[in-house]
Amino acid sequence: MRFMSRSILILTLMLLTLESSLTFAAEKNNSKPLNFVFILVDDLGYMDVGCNNPDTFYETPHINQLAKTGMRFTNGYAANPVCSPTRYSIMTGKYPTRVDATNFFSGKRAGKYLPAPLNDKMPLSEVTIAEALKEHGYSTFFAGKWHLGPTEEFWPENQGFDINRAGWHRGGPYGGKKYFSPYGNPRLTDGPDGEHLPDRLATETAKFIDAHREQPFFAYLAFYSVHTPLMGPKPLVAKYQAKAKRLGLTGQEEFADEEQVFPVKEKRRVRILQNHAVYAAMVESMDRAVGKVLKQLEASGVADNTVVMLTADNGGLSTSEGSPTSNLPLRGGKGWLYEGGIREVFLVRWPGGTKPGSTCDEPVITTDFYPTILDLAGLPAKPEQHLDGVSLKPLLTGQPQLKRDTLYWHYPHYSNQGGIPGGAIRKGDWKLIERFEDGRVQLYNLKQDIGERTDLASKETQRVADMRQQLHRWYQETDAKFLSAKPNGPQPWQPGK
Repeated sequence: MRFMSRSILILTLMLLTLESSLTFAAEKNNSKPLNFVFILVDDLGYMDVGCNNPDTFYETPHINQLAKTGMRFTNGYAANPVCSPTRYSIMTGKYPTRVDATNFFSGKRAGKYLPAPLNDKMPLSEVTIAEALKEHGYSTFFAGKWHLGPTEEFWPENQGFDINRAGWHRGGPYGGKKYFSPYGNPRLTDGPDGEHLPDRLATETAKFIDAHREQPFFAYLAFYSVHTPLMGPKPLVAKYQAKAKRLGLTGQEEFADEEQVFPVKEKRRVRILQNHAVYAAMVESMDRAVGKVLKQLEASGVADNTVVMLTADNGGLSTSEGSPTSNLPLRGGKGWLYEGGIREVFLVRWPGGTKPGSTCDEPVITTDFYPTILDLAGLPAKPEQHLDGVSLKPLLTGQPQLKRDTLYWHYPHYSNQGGIPGGAIRKGDWKLIERFEDGRVQLYNLKQDIGERTDLASKETQRVADMRQQLHRWYQETDAKFLSAKPNGPQPWQPGK
């Protein structure tokens, strides 16, 4: 009896602590605690959505509506040009370089040199945004692509999520019938034969929202779409085949030469025209799924008390694996440090906080979501957790800029898409890219040259020196790793040498 009484006392104290946390947050916001829906789209290009590109071939009415009811960031970035590192940055608020999680898990492709060491799991010691919210009484839900650890001890259930639907080690829907049921996914029961994965993930998310409408929740929907394999519902594919023909987009030149990684084994080409019917069907299917979740927020009566965030993990796939989309005028795509590989769709709707239809040109990055969520929830910041992110709340409330003026990237790998190992720094309108094979640099003024076609490094030598010095200090601060020589091979360039 004494043991039971003590257990009941401990449980009561825990519940009171959670209630106190939520009461504190609610009083700070002068309302009930905010809910959060975070939507991550895989491989979606910045120019793939209508709110960023009115001339896009694809149809994204629900994402466009989300932009009209919230804030659209025109200079939003992923922390890395491929998926797993960016996912790590969202979950932790840290640059993935800090734990050597600098490529997709587990991509270890060699080129002229050996790539940097790769950690292919998100350490369990990290306090994820889900764990931080759960500590304060939030119910947490994950659906879709995880790709942050090779075995189940590193999957969502052990990283702060109460419920996991479809999150495991694979980076795409590669089991069963892939994007259609049966899925062959150990974390997702099969639906009726032919059920479409994006719709299923949205349905699971909608069920969670409705079931938890009376308590604060964090729902994280990470679509497998629009990642390969390229496949979509047949009626939608037919719709876009007809649309391409109607618009005169069939038979036009679709590809142009892209920068080559030497030695050249196969000439690299980049898509310059959006007319891929299957990819368009995938984009629209994903957008419809977004619409289902937004509709559920309204139906459950929580839309006015729910922050919705939407972004992508890297740029559109334009130079490999079918090259289904064009990112023009942005250069490059997934796997590249050019803007096409890292500039992202970046939307935040905070009812009562953001001005509907507003835009912000301040450079922001995926590490910023973690502290922003804590700040909007009225919960205390944990800088030791979200070390590299800053809260975007000032921007969301209309203040002109953040105190931070510099963003960094570090990709010491040979990408599957042809990208060159390198680092980058953006400071104001200027962006410097440093190539790790030989130390060459490129400098661009993004305000004047968003397509990164005019290299100003030879004309801006002092700016190059200053930005390289700052970038190298960041390498040291984050314990960045670099390329190494193959056995008996030449030595690659190293910073400071």
